[in-house]
Amino acid sequence: MPDTTTPAWKHDGVQVVPGDQLDSNTAQTPGMDRKAAITFARNGARKLWAGTVHIHANAKTGAHHHGPLESVIYIVKGRARMRWGNALEFTAEAGPGDFIYVPPYVPHQEINASPTETLECVLVRSDGEATAINLDIEPVEKPETVPWIDPVHRG
Repeated sequence: MPDTTTPAWKHDGVQVVPGDQLDSNTAQTPGMDRKAAITFARNGARKLWAGTVHIHANAKTGAHHHGPLESVIYIVKGRARMRWGNALEFTAEAGPGDFIYVPPYVPHQEINASPTETLECVLVRSDGEATAINLDIEPVEKPETVPWIDPVHRG
């Protein structure tokens, strides 16, 4: 008699998604190419979404937020400039090997800081579905640069 209490780990366990099999059937923004690797529909992920985003040289998103979701962006190649706040009044930059954390409901904008190179990133969100709420924000002309200070290991 087959054991019906044990999950079928062969197909319900670890999944490796090859980099050349990412799903480009995602919400797209002009100047950006998003591809999904881990989603509820593809893998059954209930608490996260993961994929890649390539932002063309000089391209940027409009102001938006991701509702209650948390986002992490890992920079693989290029230079990212983030603007955030009610008037996108704050800014910071990140390069290869850097992580960017975006808390829930924070209005923000992703910008490729390079006029010549594509910005390549890995993106992870705290839900199996991608959520984006576009905002109509008049950004300040000169945002304030905000360096990150580690609250755990302050010097």
